Amino acid sequence: MRLLFHCQHALGLGHLARSLALADGLRERFEVTLLNGGRFPAGTAVPDGVRVVNLDPLGHDADYQLVSHDPGVTVDEAMARRRAAVLAELDRVDPHVVVVELFPFGRKKFRFELEPLLEAVHAAGPGRPRVVCSLRDILVNQRRDQAGHDERAARHANRWFDLVLVHADPGFATLDESFRPATPLEVPVRYTGFVSAQDGPPAPAGPPLERLLVSAGGGMAGGPLVSVAAEAAATVRRVSGLTTTIVAGPFLPDGDRARLHAMAADEPALTVVDRVSDLAAEIARSAVSLSQCGYNTTMDLLRARRPALVVPYAEGREDEQERRAERLARLGAVRVVPQHDLTVQRLAAEVADLADAAPPPIPLDLDGRRTSARLMAELCAATAGTTTSNTAPAPTGAA
Repeated sequence: MRLLFHCQHALGLGHLARSLALADGLRERFEVTLLNGGRFPAGTAVPDGVRVVNLDPLGHDADYQLVSHDPGVTVDEAMARRRAAVLAELDRVDPHVVVVELFPFGRKKFRFELEPLLEAVHAAGPGRPRVVCSLRDILVNQRRDQAGHDERAARHANRWFDLVLVHADPGFATLDESFRPATPLEVPVRYTGFVSAQDGPPAPAGPPLERLLVSAGGGMAGGPLVSVAAEAAATVRRVSGLTTTIVAGPFLPDGDRARLHAMAADEPALTVVDRVSDLAAEIARSAVSLSQCGYNTTMDLLRARRPALVVPYAEGREDEQERRAERLARLGAVRVVPQHDLTVQRLAAEVADLADAAPPPIPLDLDGRRTSARLMAELCAATAGTTTSNTAPAPTGAA
């Protein structure tokens, strides 16, 4: 069966990383084409057999306005070209399933291409592709008009989608905790378990190291975290005996990256690398991890099972990472420091306290890749030959 997957990452790399992990699980049952709407960093690993189509890259600025990441293409030009490319890929792939990541629960600014895509799917009539929404565990819940947003999302989901897949363990988070529309969802909602890049614990990429490993996802919003970590490297070494290695990330602004490398040149306790191929494996060979608390980093922490300090990203209306961090802290998986409380002295003290800690086993379902593929295959089988929409299997955990 053929599957067309639309993914848009606007700030960091999290949505792309999760979508690639999902594509890796899907390729055993589907021929997968992934439409990538954001920047695609050099060296990004693509699962064998998955075809990636890079659209003109768009993202958000600090004010959540669309920006073009190609200096030779305006936003308006990119929008027109992307819309045409998305519809062309729908015709070329002729999919059995169309997967849309986050929309309509987010990505409102990308409806210029997503609504035409969904309208075209439904215009295909009784034999049309099934439409699936791919959602992370926790949604942003601090919009200025949250009630209006939730209501629009519910109506769009009921109109266009056959199935909503929530990539979470329902014992950790459920959709109705961060999504409360006046109109009930009629589309089935299924929980897949969390989606991680690989199965099981990572194989450490070398011998154990007495180091603090610092990461901030793609790096675009990681400047404050990595700056404090760099400034604290000598103090961390003095109080804990650990060196500090910072993974800058491909999207860290050039000025911040240059400052980090300059500081590392002058400080023996500090090492800076731009990127690693397997963050979970690097965490597994480190004494302590310091990071934000995005979805994919959380999966790496749960798989690596090393002492972890998290500083959730919480700028603007973003509250998803804070809520995830609070839940993980209650499980004993991480220790949390709010972004506004992170100082050199606080960081050094927390690292010294964590250096000899051992997080407990966390009984969460991390098999979301396989479960997602199975549920989509079941959706195709259950709806083959039907003439109506929204005929997916009954949900196990409807919101």
